Amino acid sequence: MTTTPNPPDSTDPRAEAQPTPPQYPQQPPAYPTGPAQPPAPPAYPVQSAPPAYPDPTAQTPPPPAYPQPPAQHAAPPVPPQPQPQPQHQHQHQPAIPPQPTTPAPLHAHHISTDQRRVYLKAHQRHTDATAFGTLLLYLPHFLCSLLVVSLVSLVSVGGLGILAWLLSGLLVIHRPTEEVIARRMLGLRHPTQEEFARLAPVWQEVAARAGVDAQNYQLWIEENDTDLNAVAAAGHIVGVTTFALNRLPNGELAAVLAHELGHHVGGHAWASLLGYWYALPARLAYRVIRFLALVTLRVAAFFSVLGFLVIALFLGLFAFATLTTLYGLPLLILAAPYALAAVGRRAELRADQHAAALGFAPMLASVLHQMYGADQAAKQQAALAARAAGTRLPKESAIAKLLATHPDHHTRLHHLQPWLQPQPPR
Repeated sequence: MTTTPNPPDSTDPRAEAQPTPPQYPQQPPAYPTGPAQPPAPPAYPVQSAPPAYPDPTAQTPPPPAYPQPPAQHAAPPVPPQPQPQPQHQHQHQPAIPPQPTTPAPLHAHHISTDQRRVYLKAHQRHTDATAFGTLLLYLPHFLCSLLVVSLVSLVSVGGLGILAWLLSGLLVIHRPTEEVIARRMLGLRHPTQEEFARLAPVWQEVAARAGVDAQNYQLWIEENDTDLNAVAAAGHIVGVTTFALNRLPNGELAAVLAHELGHHVGGHAWASLLGYWYALPARLAYRVIRFLALVTLRVAAFFSVLGFLVIALFLGLFAFATLTTLYGLPLLILAAPYALAAVGRRAELRADQHAAALGFAPMLASVLHQMYGADQAAKQQAALAARAAGTRLPKESAIAKLLATHPDHHTRLHHLQPWLQPQPPR
């Protein structure tokens, strides 16, 4: 029986001994076939060989005419040498970035200032009862000032002077005039880039919670590293001290700014400045008359007692005629400082309520505690200094309390209690 030869088994040692035919074409004898040798230039230079293309103007040379060796027999690549530019960069920048450290714990009154969608109110300002009260209390000053301006205008320019004085009240909300007020009268300056980067996000958060446009107001800085204070003036001025800017966490700084925004939203700032502006002629006239009266009395007393009595009688008759002619308005001017101080204290409580309603009641209470502590420390130092000098500090009089423009610490905290109490879950 004829047997067909079986194919060689892969496990047969004789099959393993037979060489496997090469899978690539026969190479030139000059190419190495053994293991890779140490780096040496190939037998034919690749880059230094003359190009096989005849056109010397061609930008891209065609491949060489001789066949390329296969990849497995190519000379081992030369290891890349470090470039000078990366070495220069590594000298200044670490190759491995430093591991992030654990962030410091945030302050208890830290708030998020991430930008979000802002809903603006249709009516961003209003005039509350305290603003109307301020304008009403300045009415006697306004009438006296109108009388003074009228007398001066009739002598000089006529009725145009009265009209110009009445229209001058619009300057309190004029931006260039506010610039002069902030710099000359209040001693403020524009914030630096670092200060603005710290202040602007907090102000944006306060304005967003209040529903007002933050661009309607201008931020100012008072160079004061000892007092925690802020100011709202005219129609668009919001200023803080450098102490408040650098020492307070952003939540407490937001509470201070929200308090000042409450003065603007309620109309307290522009009403106070407008009343003060229209009261200036009366104040100046009062100072001039008082100075002339004192000089006249001293001159009359120098010559004779009878002349002094005559001048005093004349001044008394003039004051009586003024009171009867103006229906007692000058008497209201004497009581106006006490009434204006009471209205100012009420305006401060309204501004506190505005900040508390925006969610800053705990932060504002903390600020009030700090201000109270600083005030008590200053009083203790003054008492120690007076004791060392062998004197005693005078007690605060009742008149000084009536003329105070801010409520005391306990009154302000008492009015914040509704926002400081824990709210029941809904």
